[in-house]
Amino acid sequence: MPNAVVVGMQWGDEGKGKIVDLLCPAFDGVVRYQGGDNAGHTVKFRDRHFALHLIPSGVLHPGTLCVLGNGMVIPPDSLFRELDGLTESGVDSSGRLFVSSRAHVLLEAHRQVDRAREAALEGGRIGTTARGIGPAYESKAARVGLRMCDLVAPGGEERLRVLLERLAADLAVLGGETVAIEEAVEACAGWIERLRPLVHDTSYLLNRWIDDGRSLLFEGAQGVLLDLDHGTYPYVTSSSSSAGGAATGSGVAPSRIDGVLGILKAYTTRVGAGPFVTELEDEVGKHLQDRGNELGTTTGRPRRCGWFDAVVARYSRMISGVDCIALTKLDVLDTLDEIKICVAYEIDGEERTDLPPTVEELARARPVYRTLPGWQSATVATSSFRGLPAEAQTYVAALEEAVGARVGILSTGPRREETIVRDLPDLERLIPGDLEEIR
Repeated sequence: MPNAVVVGMQWGDEGKGKIVDLLCPAFDGVVRYQGGDNAGHTVKFRDRHFALHLIPSGVLHPGTLCVLGNGMVIPPDSLFRELDGLTESGVDSSGRLFVSSRAHVLLEAHRQVDRAREAALEGGRIGTTARGIGPAYESKAARVGLRMCDLVAPGGEERLRVLLERLAADLAVLGGETVAIEEAVEACAGWIERLRPLVHDTSYLLNRWIDDGRSLLFEGAQGVLLDLDHGTYPYVTSSSSSAGGAATGSGVAPSRIDGVLGILKAYTTRVGAGPFVTELEDEVGKHLQDRGNELGTTTGRPRRCGWFDAVVARYSRMISGVDCIALTKLDVLDTLDEIKICVAYEIDGEERTDLPPTVEELARARPVYRTLPGWQSATVATSSFRGLPAEAQTYVAALEEAVGARVGILSTGPRREETIVRDLPDLERLIPGDLEEIR
């Protein structure tokens, strides 16, 4: 049975939550392989609305197994709030949620360091979510981090105190808040009983499931352009959000993963600071922001909006080996009389189709656009590709040509039912069973 990765191909917020939710009936389990509660997945179906931050949207499907992988940094307090919210909404995750024993624990002190560091940067802020993600990964890389297995094991308090003292020293240098070490130790002790039944060596678990013929869907947070190695550094996240992170962040070998579904928004957005070549700071940009309800699921911050950037999308396709595309928010473009696709950049008088590695080059880049006519009619809830206006079909074909991959799934609204699934071999290879399972 195929195992597939779902990856964002822009700066995150592409609508991965909806697509994972759509695909879940075809897979036995969903694995989150990096990030923390800085991610936000919004899932809507019928009159129900869920905002998830740590737990994969597979939890909304009875019987679907959900794993928080070793590549994540997990704040137990946030995890418990999310679980409690699901329970209150009638979603039972009992026996279906597994937390990697090698995932790192994110503490309130990490959040304190994050806030203090952003405040110290003043005009040069990265624009983090202030959730402590970067400092938690720093603790991991510095080999002083606290893993889930350490927290629930005897003697874990000693490791915890070493980490807290290290974070307290960092805060003292930054002139930030004081770390309440004893309160933190007490809080961690209170988490252990509830965490222990959830914590497993998920690398063994996942590989046994694959041996048994089960199919797994791997999902990352954020998008390729926020990948620590491949994104618009330093305006990136602190983990491997590209498809390559699925192997290192789960303990499943690359040879056991069969393909990649890339998620693209029909235009481009990003949250926080950093270069954005196609950003629109005019009425069209405001229109996309308003009509697309472009507010961060986690932070509530308005997203910056711009035309579709094919330079970014091509780069992401290459880095993550994208086999097929799911295109979201096509309906947001319904009322525009013309729509543009950035097919190249002009930098210092030279036209380039590659993505420059430095933010300085990107700051000088000017978009080279291809302009297409809009369709100025509703696509919301259209159920077939042939049912779309001719101009919308032309736009999708133009994106496919510019990116170099076919669009197998189109989202024409925020709800699960408002989706087109096309009969394409590139998509069929990624989905266990028949495509009817996800229609």
